[in-house]
Amino acid sequence: MPETDQLGHLGTESPESALPGRRLSELVEQAVRCTTDCCGASSMVCEHGAELPVAVTHPDLAGLVSVQLRSGDGPIPAALEHGEPVDSADLLREERWPEYRAMALDAGVRSSVTIPFRRSGLTVTLSLYSFRPGALEDVPHGPARALGELAATCLVRDRSYRAALTELDQLGTALRSRPVVDQACGIVMHVLGCDADTAFGVLRRISQGTNRKLSDVASAVVDKRGRGLEKQLVALSN
Repeated sequence: MPETDQLGHLGTESPESALPGRRLSELVEQAVRCTTDCCGASSMVCEHGAELPVAVTHPDLAGLVSVQLRSGDGPIPAALEHGEPVDSADLLREERWPEYRAMALDAGVRSSVTIPFRRSGLTVTLSLYSFRPGALEDVPHGPARALGELAATCLVRDRSYRAALTELDQLGTALRSRPVVDQACGIVMHVLGCDADTAFGVLRRISQGTNRKLSDVASAVVDKRGRGLEKQLVALSN
């Protein structure tokens, strides 16, 4: 698949692709396809220090990721710390990261490179692996980097989209509850002979004092037409 087609596919919108895990899965699969002599890839995302989903193209690579996260030592932690690509041209001659090195060699991996992509408090790492030494030296400047850049941008956009949906849902709830709140305010104004601001303040204090939603308090006032609540409403108005 040409690089432009891969980039376009990664940016395609769908409910599944908007999930972080799905974004990462697409990234590792496409990165392997566009990288010569690459035997597999892994990707993970960190947001404000918290580790989020991890994707791998082969089950054995999950162990290579987990050993680094557990020990805090390896290409991924180094890339997260410094914000620069970290590579090992030949793990057989590598003196860093003993646990990672031993597990990688046991799996037949001879070289690896990890590239970090930082966006708005979020960091995506893309790690590529090869059975051959020195096979991944050009990866930080190739199509895999472009795929990683796009994935990081999409993940930030997805996060903003989810936040907007949450805000929209909250706004919708507020709008749906507005008529009953207004009706309850009218009842409180009638019972207390007060203005609208005072009536709303009374309802809000009941909500806070009983740990109930304002809309639920308003519904209760409307259902009872204020009857039986006179003393409580007067007390809260003072």
